[in-house]
Amino acid sequence: MSRTFASFSHRNYRWFISGQAVTNIGTWMQRIAQDWLVLEVTHGNAVALGLVTALQFLPFLLLTPFTGVVADRFSRRAVLMVTGAAGGTAAAALAVTTMAGATTLGVILAAGAVLGVASAFDHPARQALLGELVGPDELRNAVALNGATFNMARIVGPALAGLGIAALGTGPVFAVNAASFAVAVWTLTRLRSADFHLVARSAERVTFTAGLRYLRSRSDLVFVILAVALAAVFAFNFALTTALMATAEFDRGAAEYGLLGTSLALGSITGSLLAARRRAPIDLRYVFAAGVAFGLVTATAGLMPNYLTFVLFLPLAGLTALTFSIGAQSYLQLHTDPGMRGRVMGFYALVFFGSNPVGAPLLGWISMQFGPRWALIGGGLLAAAALTLLSLWAAHRGIFAAGRAVAIRAVDEDGGDEQRERKPVRVG
Repeated sequence: MSRTFASFSHRNYRWFISGQAVTNIGTWMQRIAQDWLVLEVTHGNAVALGLVTALQFLPFLLLTPFTGVVADRFSRRAVLMVTGAAGGTAAAALAVTTMAGATTLGVILAAGAVLGVASAFDHPARQALLGELVGPDELRNAVALNGATFNMARIVGPALAGLGIAALGTGPVFAVNAASFAVAVWTLTRLRSADFHLVARSAERVTFTAGLRYLRSRSDLVFVILAVALAAVFAFNFALTTALMATAEFDRGAAEYGLLGTSLALGSITGSLLAARRRAPIDLRYVFAAGVAFGLVTATAGLMPNYLTFVLFLPLAGLTALTFSIGAQSYLQLHTDPGMRGRVMGFYALVFFGSNPVGAPLLGWISMQFGPRWALIGGGLLAAAALTLLSLWAAHRGIFAAGRAVAIRAVDEDGGDEQRERKPVRVG
């Protein structure tokens, strides 16, 4: 099997990624149908649409003290089965009420809140589960392939949603998403406990404060999370910036805006697959260099003179975005104690998803004051400058050397190319 798909050599991962592919497509279908339904029910009320969207991000801000702890305290597979069941129930409720003609904004808000809470618990558990499915040798590859799956769904899902809404309405689209959650939960039941790559967990009580103490002792992880936070605030707002460029700068319609999303996703898929092939170790210098490159490419996208050149350039933005985010996720996973992965990835989810309410208003203000291009140019340059300063601070404090020492110590202790986990002792 080629290096790009090395994780597919693990039976458990094959089942897992199959379920994720299906549910990711269903989730993207629901996002489109849900936005459409909100606009129908409220007669085009943009505030209502923003409120529904906010409810899907707010739980990441409010529940971080709990989500990572749950991922580390309980079976991660069991957590994902519960979140999948919750998401499927919310989608099914929307399907039934919509097809019965009884949907109100309150029903949509309630379903959005349930999906937001489920996602907040799902993300750290799903990320931490990857190491249990493939072990450390293919963990980076598994992270990259997960990214590729998500971005392929970002292309397929909206396209299917558009066809479904046009032919059948929004209700059946929600029903498809409910079924996709059921498929994902079923694939989790197909995982063999004997094949899990697990380690004995620490006898220390699994708490949020223990996770904070661990991070305080690991400055290299803190700097990676800070880098993700800065990039997410200033540059990871493509839904906003591409919409502004399509409508306000290039005076294009919905179809052309959709093409921008496809172009960006194609670059993201390419970045994911290239990351999956990478064999060289990922260190802090790589993460920061990828982040600075992403910021500069984002700024350059804002300089494109017309719609066509913008469409053709966006794949490079998607590629560098995924190179950075996968590099950051891989570093965090490979350099974190397995018993702490849920909490560390919970902090990652907090800064990545929770930054949207901070960055979007800032970039919107920049666009209003200076024009849509400057949302990209300014955001990209701010991200590149902030990450450059952060990397200089890290170098001054000796964080790069400390991070390298952690990796070397893991190799020396375990006798492998990367941090290895010991023989499985716990049933997943």
